[in-house]
Amino acid sequence: MYPLFETLKVKDGVICNLEFHQKRFDFARKNYFGSPEPVSLKEILAVPQDCKKGLFRCRVTYSPEITNIEFIPHAIRKVNSLKLVTDNDIEYCFKYSDREKLNILFQKRENCDDILIVKNGFITDSFTANSIFFDGKDWWTPNTPLLPGTQRAKLITENKIKVCTITVQDLAKYSQAGLINAIQNFENMPVINIENIGF
Repeated sequence: MYPLFETLKVKDGVICNLEFHQKRFDFARKNYFGSPEPVSLKEILAVPQDCKKGLFRCRVTYSPEITNIEFIPHAIRKVNSLKLVTDNDIEYCFKYSDREKLNILFQKRENCDDILIVKNGFITDSFTANSIFFDGKDWWTPNTPLLPGTQRAKLITENKIKVCTITVQDLAKYSQAGLINAIQNFENMPVINIENIGF
């Protein structure tokens, strides 16, 4: 079994969205490792003094017990274009530390900044984020993500995004795409014009 990891946003010393990370952490430990004993991220994670100003990502590696905790300075990567890349066999239902298959797909982005993975005709995720799409009124996220993210779960709970089926053919219905993950929310996510998604 591969080690798993959890990435949490730390902004000015505050660990964000901890409730949703705890839920995914608990689910993965139970369903991937069969670990029934709960572990509280809130009790374990302590932000170092030199990481209390600015934007950091906290990477928690576990298998099934926590094996490493890192606090890494983070800058939002600019993404202005996406390349559709098809892989009908890819599985990434847990946050595996082994991302070799995703790395191989990312290398197929050609002159685009990132990829948008298509599985059996359905839109899934980018290289490191869940995808959302704007139809002029609402933001929608595919019901076929490779890995349902914590930011995605939070925005669905808050009714800020809606869920639906999105195929490659459906992309024409939307004007923009956004990429959300633990670090990227509505305020700082990359927004890509739909015409900048290459086939």
